Amino acid sequence: MASFNKFKNVLMLAFDWILYGAGVAGHCQVTVAQPRFQQVDSSMNVSLPCSFSASGCSSPQPEVLWFRFLTSTHQGLCTPGCTDHQKYKVHSSGNNILLQIKDLTEDDSAVYICGIAFSDSSPLSKQTGDGTVLTVTGSGKQLSHGKLISMIIASTLLFLYSSAVLISFVVYKLKPKLQKKSGKDQTTENCKINSGRKIFQAIAQELQKQRYAQHQQQPEDLEDDTVYQNR
Repeated sequence: MASFNKFKNVLMLAFDWILYGAGVAGHCQVTVAQPRFQQVDSSMNVSLPCSFSASGCSSPQPEVLWFRFLTSTHQGLCTPGCTDHQKYKVHSSGNNILLQIKDLTEDDSAVYICGIAFSDSSPLSKQTGDGTVLTVTGSGKQLSHGKLISMIIASTLLFLYSSAVLISFVVYKLKPKLQKKSGKDQTTENCKINSGRKIFQAIAQELQKQRYAQHQQQPEDLEDDTVYQNR
């Protein structure tokens, strides 16, 4: 943090050197705001925002400068012209500034500082933001994410396969018992049917015997009646 604050002081001196002799006495005051953190994938482009407000400044438009602070050094990216026009590009719209960075790599992870400098001689006419910490994630993390998805799919398929094997095993074990139970039920049903038939036959035989007995008694009764009439 101490080295970062020292770097900001160096930037202020750089602003004074860039605009030395061009200032006019006044009470110009500038404040600069930047987001503290931003994370992006290396397969994408990024635009770092910066906004400022100014009061009492004579110049209508300030100079916009961008710097990059690494672990032990700093680089001037756009001061105000960009060192690499293919990779860096500054877009301005009123008090809103964007630094567009293309072809990101993990080496682009750094603290990006936006500076606004009016030509006024007031000490507050040249200010920097607190910086945006840009974190670029590489393809290795994407690969890890892809491996995680593959592991989830593989574990799901393994679970389904194990469930199918378990169900097949249970059915195989229970099939003889089910067949045996079905055979017993069929035997019981057959026994019930045979018992019903035997009972029906017994009843039919009993009725037949009764009818036969009644048939045998009828001639005797007729004979008795004839004898009685003759008398």
